[in-house]
Amino acid sequence: MSTTGPKKPPLVAPKRNPKAPPKAPSKPARKAKSAPRRARARSNNVVVRLVGGLLRWIFGAIWWITWRVTAVVTLVVGVLVGITYSTLPDYKTLMDGRAKGSVTLLDSAGEVFAWRGDQFGGVVTADTVSPHLKNAVIATEDRRFYLHPGVDPIGIASAIRINLNEGRGPLQGNGGSTITQQTAKLLCFGNAYKESEWESEADYIADCRRTSLARKAREAIYAMAMEVKYTKNEILSVYLNRAYLGGGAYGAEAAAQRYFGKSAAALNPAEGAMIAGLLTAPSTLAPTANLERSRNRASVVVGLMQRQGYLSQEEAALALAKPAELSEAAERQAGGYFADWVMASGPEFFTRDTTEDVIIRTTLDQRVQRAAEDALTYIFDEKVREGSEAQAAIVVMSADGAVRAMVGGRKTKVVGAFNRATQAKRQTGSAFKPFVYATAVELGYSYDSVVVDEPLCLNIPGSGRWCPENYTREYKGRVSLTEALAQSLNIPAVKISESVGRDLVRKVASDFGIDSDLAAGPALALGASESTLLEMTGAYAGILNGGSSVTPYGLVELKLLGENEPLMGTGGGIGERVIQESAAQELIYMMTKVIEGGTGSRARLPDREAAGKTGTTQAARDAWFLGFTADYVAGVWMGYDDNTPLKGVTGGGLPAEIWQETMVRVHEGIDPKPLPMLRPQPRPAPAPAPQNQQRRAPVASGNPIENILRSIFGGN
Repeated sequence: MSTTGPKKPPLVAPKRNPKAPPKAPSKPARKAKSAPRRARARSNNVVVRLVGGLLRWIFGAIWWITWRVTAVVTLVVGVLVGITYSTLPDYKTLMDGRAKGSVTLLDSAGEVFAWRGDQFGGVVTADTVSPHLKNAVIATEDRRFYLHPGVDPIGIASAIRINLNEGRGPLQGNGGSTITQQTAKLLCFGNAYKESEWESEADYIADCRRTSLARKAREAIYAMAMEVKYTKNEILSVYLNRAYLGGGAYGAEAAAQRYFGKSAAALNPAEGAMIAGLLTAPSTLAPTANLERSRNRASVVVGLMQRQGYLSQEEAALALAKPAELSEAAERQAGGYFADWVMASGPEFFTRDTTEDVIIRTTLDQRVQRAAEDALTYIFDEKVREGSEAQAAIVVMSADGAVRAMVGGRKTKVVGAFNRATQAKRQTGSAFKPFVYATAVELGYSYDSVVVDEPLCLNIPGSGRWCPENYTREYKGRVSLTEALAQSLNIPAVKISESVGRDLVRKVASDFGIDSDLAAGPALALGASESTLLEMTGAYAGILNGGSSVTPYGLVELKLLGENEPLMGTGGGIGERVIQESAAQELIYMMTKVIEGGTGSRARLPDREAAGKTGTTQAARDAWFLGFTADYVAGVWMGYDDNTPLKGVTGGGLPAEIWQETMVRVHEGIDPKPLPMLRPQPRPAPAPAPQNQQRRAPVASGNPIENILRSIFGGN
């Protein structure tokens, strides 16, 4: 049976070409849908390209400008560094930068007791100082010292951050300065001090230390030039020699000697830390000014040294447990008033304005100085009411005027303070009376001559009637000159002065060394004139030495450091004779009675003879006691700086007690010696005097009729 219609394809698979790759199925619908996305992508790429191109252009311009500016700045800095480099001298010439010299004062035994001026102990290097000091300085001031080129960007950034965090300006407070930059400041960028260009050295130093952006830039240039010129250790050596470390000490060696009495090479960790700690505020932190504050700062430095590996934990613990101790001389700070007096009395070009390093040997005895200071402190602590502002001064000297101790006020550890022993001129009161009686015995009066203590009035031309009174307002009638002096009676003193002549009394006092203007009227005899304690003590020394004047002195020898021959010697001592030795011996005897039974009995010494005199001025504004033993003369003044009257104090009270306490301490270990005085023999019963017996010196009286009768009948 046949079929009709189209033929169906055979039910077999078509032949495939095994070599032909299979075709991926096409998806026309998806292609149509993705066309808008490609259009959007193309438009976004244009914006990105524009922004990207702009950014690339900006960054390129910045880079173009930056590297060119950097290149120009580097070139300019390099030129400036090179120019500065060419001006730098050899580092060895930079060690001592002082404009003035120093004065070292030695006591009578040759021991250092004070320093003045700008002290420089000698050149040290980073290799010769104690490694503990070197490490302490680096740990405190610049821990990356050996890594930076003179300027430390990390340190500057850290300093700015600290300043801003603490509410200060970026350049206020911490400066981030390296040791090299600090050295540049110490060198004042190479500008040496010229006296003609500055009002004072202080102004010059202040200008060198000024801080501003321009100064910081100049400082950085100079520091980098130094880094090129010098080695790190050379820069550190200059710094260690020029840095001010308080107490007048410039450089590590001076500071080590000043505070610890040893070389800078021998400092232990605690001492090195203390000196390094002074660099931030040398005057405030100086151990001689405030030891506790200095130790607190040193403990911070020790901690820095430990954290940076310069000290082990054990070494740091030991340094904290045993902080630095001042040397005996630095701790004592003896003779500040005395040292100031010697400096003021010496030649100005070798003391106050010296450009050399000077050594001065003095008369100071530190044992005596301690005795005077301790005595003053003891009396004020034990016998003066708490809160009293009364002041006192003490001078102790030998009979030739060599000053052995001087206390110019209650505060003893001072420099440059007002010295009440040498600068305060005060009325002397009855302490002047020995010179009235010295004149009398020189002219023939005797210790037992009689004078009448009675009411007295004198007419003074231009002033009117003057009627002096005794302190007690009582009168004793007929008294000997010895008793009149012992009881400090005013009327007999005025009578004697008027009898011998005021001009002679004034001359005797002046010749004994009281150079102040002496009163012209009869009140001269009662101490109306003013004088200093030093003058008065020197005048009493003239009585002790047999009647010759003395000029108080403290300077024995002055020479330059390193020289053997002195430039000058003693500037004082015994001078011309004022009264005869026999008169002086008689006066000394009279003055012993002041202490044995008179107004000065509180000054009596337990184991030796002493002579002296009290003095109290009008309204008790000043109270004095001056006296001597065979070995020493001492004077004490007490009063207020503003002339406020003392309450319940006379010369025979607290001043006599201060004198007694001082002299007891001064004479410890010294064998007693007798005073060089007249020693009257007991007199036999008086016998009738023959008619032709030579008359004794006339007795002074305020009654002219009585004087005439006595001259006729020879009565005393």
